[in-house]
Amino acid sequence: MAVAKRQRGAGPAGPKRKRARRAGGGKEQATEEGPPSVPSAGQEEHLVPPPVSQGKWKNKERVLIFSSRGINFRTRHLMKDLRTLMPHSKADTKMDRKDKLFVINEVCEMKNCNKCIYFEAKKKQDLYMWFSNAPQGPSAKFLVQNIHTLAELKMTGNCLRGSRPLLSFDSAFDREPHYAVLKELFIQIFSTPHYHPKSQPFVDHVFTFSIMDHRIWFRNYQIVEEDMALVEIGPRFVLNLIKIFQGSFGGPTLYENPHYQSPNMHRRAIRLATAARFKEKQQVKEVQKLKRKEEKELIPEDPTENVFETPAEEKPVNIELVRPELKVNLKKKNKLHQRERKLKRKLGHTGVQKKKEN
Repeated sequence: MAVAKRQRGAGPAGPKRKRARRAGGGKEQATEEGPPSVPSAGQEEHLVPPPVSQGKWKNKERVLIFSSRGINFRTRHLMKDLRTLMPHSKADTKMDRKDKLFVINEVCEMKNCNKCIYFEAKKKQDLYMWFSNAPQGPSAKFLVQNIHTLAELKMTGNCLRGSRPLLSFDSAFDREPHYAVLKELFIQIFSTPHYHPKSQPFVDHVFTFSIMDHRIWFRNYQIVEEDMALVEIGPRFVLNLIKIFQGSFGGPTLYENPHYQSPNMHRRAIRLATAARFKEKQQVKEVQKLKRKEEKELIPEDPTENVFETPAEEKPVNIELVRPELKVNLKKKNKLHQRERKLKRKLGHTGVQKKKEN
């Protein structure tokens, strides 16, 4: 007798039904051998659990995370970390820097995404991050500073991949309207949709957004089950708000940060401060040189200082009108040259030999 199949979420299979054929027609009639058995309390533990989603995945938020060309390795690792932490994210190829930002709305439509995080690199050293609600808006542009990735931090914390995070916001987000807009944008982007197929039904880490020094500080912490303490996992970065636009990647400006200073102006201020310090050092050196050259205070003359000084006798000045004769060295007057002396010695030597032979 074959074993009857069980449906997911149902109890154990009941007795098999027999189908009896009628004599007149060819139709079958279902008959039961006995009443269906009711599962006991012990049998309910072995039921196959229903799927996690149960078909209730209604909030189908999808976030497109990609970048422009020219990013460095640190930005690439940060982008990969965000994709790992957000199971509802999608990836795409790098966009050319010559393209307009409005093209991103079409890319989101092709990828079936309604949110976007776009990393824009400039001068191979400045990183800008866009958070946008495509295609209606709003969108916000940030300057990213103090980036530390998961591999770089080597934090002791750890969390389950694909788990749903808790979002913790500073109380300053509810005080000003532009921070309230950003809070709603962050909630829709970073929160994992309920019953997402790639998500896990656990909550074991927290995304914190705190405001300090007119900047938004992002941190990721693990919730330790034993004592409910927080251990930082990473990544971490700081967002410096530039502008909030009404549309997606453009449109009228809703808010502009008055405390924002561009990286070019910051580098220019550093160069001017360095030049000012150098000029100050040069001026100090010149002042010291002038002080050294200044005449010192003169001591008043002592009248008794020159009492014992006697003037020297003045010698008569003789002017010679005739050119003096050249002095002759008597020692060298009759002295022969070296060549003549050698020749004379040879001649004298040969003469003596001839006399001896004779």
